[in-house]
Amino acid sequence: MKAAEEDRKDLLALYRVQIGRECCPWDEEYPSDETIDWDLSREALFVMKEDGKILAAISIEVDEELDAFSFWDDALMPFGELARLAVLPAAQNRGLGRVMLRFGMDELKRCGFKGVRFLVNRANAKAVRSYAPLAFRTAGECRLYDQDMYAYEKEL
Repeated sequence: MKAAEEDRKDLLALYRVQIGRECCPWDEEYPSDETIDWDLSREALFVMKEDGKILAAISIEVDEELDAFSFWDDALMPFGELARLAVLPAAQNRGLGRVMLRFGMDELKRCGFKGVRFLVNRANAKAVRSYAPLAFRTAGECRLYDQDMYAYEKEL
């Protein structure tokens, strides 16, 4: 479901619990209240809840910084990005990340995008394994946010 203003406190807590986890570049400054403001203003932030508790979140966006890389397949234009995927640590290993990715892709397609793109830390073996069944193509590799990243893309 779309996130709402009343989800802000729980969203920020979900983001903060990721800080310091293996391969997570997030810190006290990002994602922030301002990031949540931006996502809510665009109606681009989605959450999965169970018994009223947020278990996972994902944002969709268009990121001009990603456009700069030459390895993307132009046939997938226009593309949208999946960003800020987070799953509550206690709810991990249940496939919720993949559910959120599928939901994000469906939402992008509904909005008229032809392709989806996102980055993942190369050292994040758990994420890389979880994306494999979704048949993303590795478009290339880059260094961004002081991390070595795989760049994934897929036609919607």
